[in-house]
Amino acid sequence: MLNISAARRANTKNLELNIAPLIDMVFILLIFFLVTTSFLKETGVDISRPTASTAVSKTATTILIGVTKDNTIHIDRREVDIRAVRANVERALAENPDGSVVIVADKESLTGLVINVMDACKLAGAQNVSIAASRGTEQ
Repeated sequence: MLNISAARRANTKNLELNIAPLIDMVFILLIFFLVTTSFLKETGVDISRPTASTAVSKTATTILIGVTKDNTIHIDRREVDIRAVRANVERALAENPDGSVVIVADKESLTGLVINVMDACKLAGAQNVSIAASRGTEQ
């Protein structure tokens, strides 16, 4: 009887589950999804962009500022006052000095407000300030 119980104990020790390949596979899948995912920066508000036939695609933008048709200003998905635009842009440029600013203004927003936002960006030290538009021929 001792031989049978010793054999059973020996068999139970060999029944360990090796999860190292499973963990490796999970990490490979995680890396795959991180690499293939595209991260888009958005202003956080719904804006109807004006169209321009000379619009050019710009990929490397640091700061997105949204101006809605209700004439509210949004930076990083939060509403800010016109007086706070300069400080927010200065902070973002301190983190990335080569950064650019893109103003995403609704076609029904006030031109004066958009000009004030552009002016605040320039006063903050932004060298490259652009206004977003959709590519098209519609006016």
